[in-house]
Amino acid sequence: MNIEELHKAKELLADKPIAVLTGAGISTDSGIPDYRGEGTKKRARSPLQYKQFVSEETHRKTYWSRSILGWPKIRACVPNISHKILTKLEEQGRLTGLITQNVDRLHTKAGSKDVVELHGALAEVICLDCRRISERDVFQNRLLKMNPSWMPHVEGIAPDGDIDLKNADTSNFGIPACVSCGGVIKPHVVFFGENVVKDTLDKAWRIFHEAKVLLVVGSSLAVYSGYRFAKEAHKMGKPMVIINIGENRADDLSTVKIAKDIQNTLKNIFHF
Repeated sequence: MNIEELHKAKELLADKPIAVLTGAGISTDSGIPDYRGEGTKKRARSPLQYKQFVSEETHRKTYWSRSILGWPKIRACVPNISHKILTKLEEQGRLTGLITQNVDRLHTKAGSKDVVELHGALAEVICLDCRRISERDVFQNRLLKMNPSWMPHVEGIAPDGDIDLKNADTSNFGIPACVSCGGVIKPHVVFFGENVVKDTLDKAWRIFHEAKVLLVVGSSLAVYSGYRFAKEAHKMGKPMVIINIGENRADDLSTVKIAKDIQNTLKNIFHF
């Protein structure tokens, strides 16, 4: 680890209110792969678009036939040291809050309280018609009852709970309707082509503006929903520390970039 970079990061993050922005890289040590790290090309896929999910039942069948297998794997994952360090920092009053692009809810499992989930969470589902939000586990049980013999060959898992299936016929896969209105159920997450809810974004900006420094952990910031905070930090002259293995879209905007193991870097910076 570059001692000069580490020392500078410590100085920037000492005795200042910190806004934290996390991405998939923080959850790899919990067993959830990231989107753009090592091995990404091997598991690359075309992401499902919001318009596809909403407009075509075949795409909904494809999504839920995979997610019924992926959700238990995501649910079983537990927070790692990096999540716990950020929880400790919050308990010490050092954070203005935590903004995450992740949908795994591991920050909440770790005990963090002030968490803004930019892209929602897989632990919930929402009806596209009446907007009723309910627990994913309840919907999961309905999926399992409707598809008791669904046992395709699983190839791999993605950060959003998606699963690679080999030669799976989803034409007869059943999808339960909303128990309140009979509407279409969608995971309570932001799909590609879908906007972050304004109230969620307002809460994230509150965390950002109350901070004196931005700490980006485990995100390439390739998606604009996270990159916008880096752009604004640079525009305002707000220091930004990035801890991420591999390239980051905001590398040239950062004050310090540390491309090393996240857990060890956080331990060294905050002395945990």
